[in-house]
Amino acid sequence: MVRRSWVMAIGLLAALLAPQIAASQEAPEPRPRAEHDAAQAKASGEPQDQAPTPEAPANEPSAMVEPGEVPGVAADTPATDAIRAVTQAPQPVHLSARVTEKGNTIPEGLVWRIFETKTDNNGQLAMVAKSDDSEATLSLPPGQYVIHVAYGRAQASDTITVNPGNNDKTMVLDAGALRLNSAITGDVAIPLNLEHFDIFSGGTSDADRILVAQNVAANDTVTLNAGTYHVVSYFGDVNAIVRADLRVEPGQLTEATLYHRASQISLKLVSEAGGEAIADVDWTVKSADGKTVFQEIGAFPATVLQEGDYTVLAKRGDTVYNRAFQVVPGQPREIEVLTSVY
Repeated sequence: MVRRSWVMAIGLLAALLAPQIAASQEAPEPRPRAEHDAAQAKASGEPQDQAPTPEAPANEPSAMVEPGEVPGVAADTPATDAIRAVTQAPQPVHLSARVTEKGNTIPEGLVWRIFETKTDNNGQLAMVAKSDDSEATLSLPPGQYVIHVAYGRAQASDTITVNPGNNDKTMVLDAGALRLNSAITGDVAIPLNLEHFDIFSGGTSDADRILVAQNVAANDTVTLNAGTYHVVSYFGDVNAIVRADLRVEPGQLTEATLYHRASQISLKLVSEAGGEAIADVDWTVKSADGKTVFQEIGAFPATVLQEGDYTVLAKRGDTVYNRAFQVVPGQPREIEVLTSVY
């Protein structure tokens, strides 16, 4: 009796809970799309909720990069390091020069200068290397450079591109040489200490010419680029000057003697012909046009004068003595000024 009552109670409880269990087992109603919710909220005047920001999938890479890395560029590897070392490391460069295209290499006397191709803030090319070796061996990083080589007064410039590996460059100077001498008309020798030369580039006037070599001694050999040069010969330091245009040929020595129509003179003030020179005399020599060409104080001054007519003034104290004289080409000559004549 008791058992039967318990079973009947269980059945009655199941009957009462059956509708709720059935409702809980039905499929849930799908949620409307976001745009539908937004439309409903707008229609009802309710505030809209912002859609949540989706999180990045766990397996996607972060947009952040480490310092020094470039997105999309592969990181350095031993191979790229090796390539960089080869393309940036200094490379051997061998330089040599010839006087002419078919001549032998110059054995000595060269000066090499290597410059960058871009100018600095001062508009100058920066020098990166220099060598006094005739066959220079340098080490330069790959790139382009300007080479300048000087051989005496001859010089040449060119560019070179340094590549990985051995680099060789031979410069052709196209040069010759000039040797100068001078003499007095009649082949009278001039003392070496009284003659010198200036060498200018060719031109029709002094304004067109550039000084190439100055104070060149007689019999010196000057190396020059082939071409025509304007040579000025000085005998003394007053007015004995001779000019000439000379041609220098490549690979050849040009020798020239320039002749002066002038003479050395010495001056002395004496009380009688052939007498002793009087000291403390102020000397002035004027040319025929009245121009002063020489001045000196002393007992026995000497100078060199171009052929022509001159007047010498010898001042001692408040007294001035003078004499007219003529210079002709030839041997040195002594000019006496007599005090007894006045």
